[in-house]
Amino acid sequence: MSVPLYQAKAEFFRMLGHPVRIRVLELLQDGPMPVRDLLAEIEVEPASLSQQLAVLRRSGIVTSQREGSTVIYALASGDVADLMRAARRILTEMLAGKNELLAELREAQVAAR
Repeated sequence: MSVPLYQAKAEFFRMLGHPVRIRVLELLQDGPMPVRDLLAEIEVEPASLSQQLAVLRRSGIVTSQREGSTVIYALASGDVADLMRAARRILTEMLAGKNELLAELREAQVAAR
């Protein structure tokens, strides 16, 4: 029995639903990074980062490659970077709309005095 597309999408977005995973994906937009650099940027415990990287790797969103004792992570597809950019645009538009509403509310409050 196959999973409906809407359910697969929901599971995909749930998988993305952790701040560390999102930060990893944002950092990897600029290119592959070793784990030590990810740790320095994200400032979480190594075990926590390892757990989140494993989730991303199992889902196929990131790939890993070992070079000696260093593990380097990369986005599996440019589509992931596109998704992160689209999310930023959507959030920017949502926040801009809230700022406009806030300005209108403040103007109405001043006018009511």
